[in-house]
Amino acid sequence: MSKLPIIVAPMFLVSTPQMVIEAGKAGVIGSFPLLNARPVSKCAEWLHEVKSSVGNTSWAVNLISHKKSNKRYDDDVGLIKEYEPPIVITSLGNPSEVIDIVHSYGGLVYSDVATVKHAKKAAQGGVDGLVLVCSGAGGHGGTINPFAFIHTVKEFFSGKIILSGGISTGSDVAAAQLMGADYVYMGTRFIATEESNAQAEYKQMIIDSALEDIIYTNSFSGIHANYLIPSLHRQGIDPKTLKPKEEIDLSHVTDVKAWRDIWSAGQGVTAVKQRQTVKEIIQQLEKEYQKGMNRLL
Repeated sequence: MSKLPIIVAPMFLVSTPQMVIEAGKAGVIGSFPLLNARPVSKCAEWLHEVKSSVGNTSWAVNLISHKKSNKRYDDDVGLIKEYEPPIVITSLGNPSEVIDIVHSYGGLVYSDVATVKHAKKAAQGGVDGLVLVCSGAGGHGGTINPFAFIHTVKEFFSGKIILSGGISTGSDVAAAQLMGADYVYMGTRFIATEESNAQAEYKQMIIDSALEDIIYTNSFSGIHANYLIPSLHRQGIDPKTLKPKEEIDLSHVTDVKAWRDIWSAGQGVTAVKQRQTVKEIIQQLEKEYQKGMNRLL
């Protein structure tokens, strides 16, 4: 069984209970956003399924802790209290309320951060780990170089460091460890898996795309993120015409919904060459990891 320090990142509308379960069986940490399961009763079913399958083996859920953005916040917190996921990864907002709840049952709270300012706030709040969202990450990516981010955060934080941003191979995992990371966050590498909930066209686009097919923009969510340029073309959008969120006008493509039709991917997309199962990918990562470590000897 793999012992690689990998967290399969929680991906909005992509991650499924099956991904979490298969990741756990293969010896890495799987996760899913609570908001992927709607309504709340469906989310409860997902949590029950995962907990019944992998038990106390490390697995995680992602909570949007910004109450104004997450209308389901109270319900999601209630589910965390009931099902006690071993790890809760918070995004946006103040995680303090969640920290108290998760710590009460012995769980861990990690917060994803893209700036030093937010890293310091989360550290001061008492989180157990920080997900450093660096340049090249899929979804809401950051801009900081991973070397600089890790070195800076380690000056004021002694908890777990999870590195995120363009990490797609086992050699990348080895490199992240050398840099001082305890875990890596790996999302894009798993979008095209059999267990993923991504549309078939999305999976194929991931396989067909490379680094030059990624664009970094805040035009769709108001927060900068990395997207697949072919998915923009698919919706009749010319990337050259994109404007910042406060100025954007997409009235000419009224059916576009950023989270369904404009597809995200990180800069590590080039590493995805075929459809695989979660288990197959982790087995491949193990081999790549060993090769990477052997080069250091």
